[in-house]
Amino acid sequence: MQPLDESWQYRWGDSPVLADGTPAWLFEDAPDQWHDIGFPSNPPGRDGRDYAWFRVTLPEGNWFHPVLYVYSVDIIVQVWFRGERLYQYGTFEGEGRGAFEGWPWHEIQLPDDYEGETLYFRVFSDYTDIGLWGEVAITEPPDLTLYILSQSAEDLIVSALSALIAGLALVFACIQRGQKSLATVALFSSLVAVMLLAESQASLLLLYRPLFWDYLAAASYYLIPVALTLLLAQWLGKQRSGLIRGLMWFHLAYAVGAVVGALGGLVALSSTFPVFDAVLVVSLLLIAMVAVRQFSGLYREQQILLLACGGFVALLILDMAVAHGFLPWGRVPVSWGALGFSLAVIGISVWHFGRTQRALHQLTARLEQKVRERTARAEALAAREVARGRLLALESKKSQKFADVIAALQDCAGIEEAFEGLLRAMPELYLPIAGGFYRRGQNGRYECQTQWGEARAGAFPLALGQGLSGITETVLPVRSDELPLQLYFFLRVESGHSGPEPEGVLALERPELPDELKDYGSLRVIGWVHQSVEKIGITLSGLALRAELQKFSYEDSLTGLKNRRHFDELFRHEREVSVRSERSLSLLIFDIDHFKRFNDCHGHEAGDQALRRVGKLLGACFRGSDTVCRYGGEEFAVLMPGASLEEARYRAEQLRGAIAAERIEHRGEHLGYLTISAGIACWPENCPAFEGLFRAADMALYEAKEAGRNRVVAATP
Repeated sequence: MQPLDESWQYRWGDSPVLADGTPAWLFEDAPDQWHDIGFPSNPPGRDGRDYAWFRVTLPEGNWFHPVLYVYSVDIIVQVWFRGERLYQYGTFEGEGRGAFEGWPWHEIQLPDDYEGETLYFRVFSDYTDIGLWGEVAITEPPDLTLYILSQSAEDLIVSALSALIAGLALVFACIQRGQKSLATVALFSSLVAVMLLAESQASLLLLYRPLFWDYLAAASYYLIPVALTLLLAQWLGKQRSGLIRGLMWFHLAYAVGAVVGALGGLVALSSTFPVFDAVLVVSLLLIAMVAVRQFSGLYREQQILLLACGGFVALLILDMAVAHGFLPWGRVPVSWGALGFSLAVIGISVWHFGRTQRALHQLTARLEQKVRERTARAEALAAREVARGRLLALESKKSQKFADVIAALQDCAGIEEAFEGLLRAMPELYLPIAGGFYRRGQNGRYECQTQWGEARAGAFPLALGQGLSGITETVLPVRSDELPLQLYFFLRVESGHSGPEPEGVLALERPELPDELKDYGSLRVIGWVHQSVEKIGITLSGLALRAELQKFSYEDSLTGLKNRRHFDELFRHEREVSVRSERSLSLLIFDIDHFKRFNDCHGHEAGDQALRRVGKLLGACFRGSDTVCRYGGEEFAVLMPGASLEEARYRAEQLRGAIAAERIEHRGEHLGYLTISAGIACWPENCPAFEGLFRAADMALYEAKEAGRNRVVAATP
């Protein structure tokens, strides 16, 4: 993103129109009419004016498909470039006025040769604010999409979590019909979920209907105090909730009137926000007075939820202050407040669940006592019930142990560490059934890792240490007498580059149970073993996928080098180490000369092949302690801790010569040779200020380009 935060000017009023419909202000200079402004929003001296023009001189940039990103505009806008209309949002009618059509973010396509040209913005607004709002920057469409998604990810996640909580609360409200507060919690969470989704920038990627999302956001935003006052009224009781209920009905009437009036064309939707915000502040003060006075009389769960609502409301007020210009612009994390409320609901639910579980455990203990008493009176069923009780106790013990094993596996850093813990836990997990575990080696053969128990003579070949070949996975039969003597369960682990593959084999002897439980118990035990192996496989797959995801997040998939994210984090770390140890730190930045021309001539596939070749040469020209990263596109960066400026220059020249001598071939065709331009800087040798190390190397790179490319230039102090 290349922010446009300089050289802005504004001019009040609207331009006269030439015969061809083009505004005359695009062609007249009139420098005394244009005034400088730091950001194109709310110029001084509005005095009721509804028209304003803004202009900016576009800076230089290196973009493939440049677009101008604008966070929002109040309220409709035209963009002019070189006397032609480049973009328009909204409808300019009759005298240049227009109706409110939403607050979307804008993506404006720029010509490739826009540098140094002037971009004009014609804005009409009968709202409290006029002009552009938030952020204005130049970028590219893929980067803009990723930026929108990254900025909206938090809101979308919290919105989904709030929607889930709303659904669960509604289900429990239906089950427990007397719990009206659960229904109100469901209403509050659903309103928060809708508001976060509608106000997130990513909503326009789902459906580009700005006015629809603004209506949805307004309706949910206006109804939030209704849910809050309804919840508080239910907690306080009828004798103390008169003011709260009055506020509830007032806000409900305002929400309905504002939305219906805007839909009917009686008022503009944008004009309802300032009035509501002012009313909301007063209402929240009244609600806070009542809540503080009655806070000590509420249950602990109600107090927690009320505090969580207070945090959410505080962030709403902060966002309101930013929206109306009382605070400088910035993204207010309103979703954090919603997340706090969601976590409070989840925490209270978990606490209630734990209390319910304790009650269930006590109930289970009483039931077992009754079973023992009935067993004494029913001697005919004693043998079976005792055996069955033992089996259930064993299953409970094994299930608890299995739960501990799964929890331990989930805490492991990698799959190898998980296998070490799993091998230690297997004997205790599957005894008294004799068995062993075989893991697949590098050669594809399965090798025994651990064994336990004593197998019957001749019935269990694993006790003899034999290898596994041609085995068949055991399928749970319908009858216990169909179980084979040896049982094999494949432990499948799924990775990102392949589907689930057998990583190991659990081999068990057929369990021997008393005759009373042979038909029932054997199949149940084997079924539990089968489920346990599947769940272990799922857990190990999660570890494997997590490890691969972590690796991909710091690695460039094309060249195999570290990416920009890894470089930025390591640069901060190396800076602290160098300052603390007073050790020099050299930085090399280079890019491939005329790489865009190379791509245009030979295609992006050949360009990718060239980048891979450069990546391999980088690994051969630098030390193991140096960090080589692909910084972006055809630009690379090398961080050399402890290297002097002369050593850095030597290695840069060595790299430049190696790349210049490298023959680039693609599909058997010789594509020529590549050259690089490089800039180097060393702290503290020729860059006394550490904060300027990156900028110094970058400026040296541009000096190398201006000097004719294919050279290394060291930064000057």
